[in-house]
Amino acid sequence: TSPFTFRKLAGCTLFITGASRGIGKAIALKAAKDGANIVIAAKTAEPHPTLRGTIYTAAEEIEAAGGKALPCIVNVREEQQIINAVEKAVKTFGGIDILVNNASAISLTGTLETATKKVNLMMDVNVRGTYLTSKACLPHLRKSKNPHILNLSPPMNLNPMWFKNHCAYTISKYGMSMCVLGMAEEFRGEVAVNALWPKTAIHTAAMDMLGGAGIEKQCRKTDILADAAYCILTKPKTFTGNFIIDEVLLREEGVKDFDVYAIAPGHPLMPDFFLDEKKLGGSQQEGGDAAKAKTESAAAMPSGPVAETFRVIQGAMTEEYMRSTQGVFQFELSGDGGGTWYIDLKSKGGSAGFGKPPAAADVVMSMSSADFVKMFTGKLKPTLAFMTGGLKIKGNMALAIKLEKMLSQLNSKL
Repeated sequence: TSPFTFRKLAGCTLFITGASRGIGKAIALKAAKDGANIVIAAKTAEPHPTLRGTIYTAAEEIEAAGGKALPCIVNVREEQQIINAVEKAVKTFGGIDILVNNASAISLTGTLETATKKVNLMMDVNVRGTYLTSKACLPHLRKSKNPHILNLSPPMNLNPMWFKNHCAYTISKYGMSMCVLGMAEEFRGEVAVNALWPKTAIHTAAMDMLGGAGIEKQCRKTDILADAAYCILTKPKTFTGNFIIDEVLLREEGVKDFDVYAIAPGHPLMPDFFLDEKKLGGSQQEGGDAAKAKTESAAAMPSGPVAETFRVIQGAMTEEYMRSTQGVFQFELSGDGGGTWYIDLKSKGGSAGFGKPPAAADVVMSMSSADFVKMFTGKLKPTLAFMTGGLKIKGNMALAIKLEKMLSQLNSKL
């Protein structure tokens, strides 16, 4: 059960973008329990083939939870749709008290691999959509007794690590955060403007898509963000210009048991993007001391761990692995025992070893040899390595996820 149920949002009107599912819907349901009015501003009106939830099913859940719902078809890329929904909200509920800019688009791809339409999508939804929705709501928010804008965006962390693997996505999310920086000052004393970001990965449809089957065990439920958002939105409007991490805030509010938020209590959790962990080396830079430390740690390893790992992989190959994976993987490793290595789970008989693969690679993974050995012995999750910048992947992401499944079965032998 949630520790925050005070009915402080009773009668308040929340305009939430992307509220048909995931984090947006969780925040909506939390407010609905207080008896709030929720404007569901999202684009899913017809059932999606793979994603559950529409603005109408979300409206039913909100009403069942005790709130009032107004489903509005809104693609935040279309300014007129935003304006129409805002006008409808004001006409229906008499005003707008809270705006939650939750709608977001993601593509974790490098500069050369990101199609222009993907760049446009992320900039249009994340930055422009947030800006225009805020602009449309602000005249009405200024009339509220305790108005808030809350953007689901990260603290501004200029560590190059968070730019190098997905530059366009990072720019777009930081654009949302810059809206917080600017608007908090512009409307100080009138409207509170804050950002909220999770400390760990959150289990949503997007995370399933990025991480594949089994990723949910490393995630928390959307409830933690809903509770953190509730804390922020019930504070006075003088609480503004803050970049809040969900767990940090909830600990300050007295929450001690975080297992209630875990999908799999006790299972290690994946840190979210844009948050530097001390255990990742202490240095904010990828070069200099951090690179030296990586080289030294790799040099201190027993001789030939990479070669030994590939020897075990070769011996552990089975027809089942071949049949279920059907992929060729190339590894570009830096440091001790580095160079080009491969695993061929497509050609007859399969093979693994040093050099270029016998067939064209479906997936190319670049990482340090030390991290490679950790990954293949179960000490480093590939998903975590990818999200923290230690692993770069080019090619077929679905096959990369299949390899992670194979790793979990091989770990005992390695």
